[in-house]
Amino acid sequence: MLPFIPPSLIAQATATVAPIEQRFITQSQEIRTLPGRLNDVLVFNSNSPEVIHHEGILLSTFPQTGKQFPNAHLNQPLQGRFDIFTHHIARPSSSKRPLYQGLLIHNPTSKPIIVRVLQAVSYLNSTDAPFIELPPLVEDPVGRFYSGPGSRLMSDILRRRNQPQFPSQIIIGPHQSQMLFTLLIPNRSARSTLMRVDSSGPVYLANMALSAMVEIPKNHKPKPHDKDRNITPSVLLRGPTIEEWKKVLIKGKLVSPRDLVPTPPERFGRDEQDKIYGRVAGISVGSEWFARVTDQPKTSHLTIPKKGKALSYPLSTVTAATFGTKQVQSAPMLVRYPDTAYQAHGNYGVHYNLTFPLYNPSDRPQTISVSLQTPVIDDRYSDRLFFVEPAQGQVFFRGTVRVAYRDAGSLSNTRYFHLVQRRGQQGESLLKIEIPARSIREVNLDFLYPPDATPPQVLTIQSLE
Repeated sequence: MLPFIPPSLIAQATATVAPIEQRFITQSQEIRTLPGRLNDVLVFNSNSPEVIHHEGILLSTFPQTGKQFPNAHLNQPLQGRFDIFTHHIARPSSSKRPLYQGLLIHNPTSKPIIVRVLQAVSYLNSTDAPFIELPPLVEDPVGRFYSGPGSRLMSDILRRRNQPQFPSQIIIGPHQSQMLFTLLIPNRSARSTLMRVDSSGPVYLANMALSAMVEIPKNHKPKPHDKDRNITPSVLLRGPTIEEWKKVLIKGKLVSPRDLVPTPPERFGRDEQDKIYGRVAGISVGSEWFARVTDQPKTSHLTIPKKGKALSYPLSTVTAATFGTKQVQSAPMLVRYPDTAYQAHGNYGVHYNLTFPLYNPSDRPQTISVSLQTPVIDDRYSDRLFFVEPAQGQVFFRGTVRVAYRDAGSLSNTRYFHLVQRRGQQGESLLKIEIPARSIREVNLDFLYPPDATPPQVLTIQSLE
């Protein structure tokens, strides 16, 4: 396992194959910082504790006033455009009653507030998107290929899909609350959810966990000798009501046990024990990284490498994994719990939208290849990448990438690929395109960083021999 990334950050994995002899490959090339930056859209970001064993509060932005456990509330309203990302696994201490995840939203003002749900998708790994073995690259125009809830979730969001179980909008009366969703998480299942919303006024949100409620049917009539024969009445299990969720909000404490406490930034990396990233619970800043990738900020194109050469741009870099660039792309946290991540490491759910105006300065046509890769992490160099052949072991990336370009006939093309990459995997070419002499050919690549992945990766542009 990578020394830089402890188990608190490593993605979920499918079963690994038996190890076989490997060889390491050094690829000499330029590694550049990724231009652009994250936008300012806030993200209600709930991923800690990842595993839910008990009922309680996962993330609350409500004020602390009037709460039995004030430390469970971050006192930070959200307004306008913001995203909601949650990823949790249910392993309740009592498996007899399944867990529900509920997101309560509150209007603290004296006027009605309209919350528009622009897009919303949620998946379980147990029924909707199990982890399965897939080839390293599959072209997937309609979204048939996925492995795990994060993989399927980000594919759907990328394709602008919506699920009918979520409302298109809700109207919250003055000083009133509503449930934005109540979703079942079966025992030992993981659920990933991403929502894009727009609120006409300030709102508070709370993401909570509560067991199914037990009810004895009203028409149940016990027989006279049931008690003597030790027969228990039949019961029904139902999801919690909004009043039951409100009770958790007022009287509940943070869900425990907690995840590993992250290393403070000033101590990070002093030794191998001081490289704990932690998991995210709070409001992060940034939902999209937009960039037009050029040679310099004031130039209009990106000069392709010389024949046989390549250049790479790191994606979703974290503190101790930047491939020598020292560029950390992790979203900052506006508010967070003291025992959770200092940054939104991994940028799960962040939309990378990158445009490359590729320029061929030579007097001959040149074919270039565009690929996503998962090199072995080594922060000592910015002029080489390290790969393993064959790549094996834990999956480090599983998700969908979209590539848009114009072909030789100037026709617009958009293609989707589902990728599965392990540590040290070079990755297959997503696109090979010929650029005429002294011409520009524009390529756009975008994807949402999936929660079932381990950062970072690189985007590589290579001029073929």
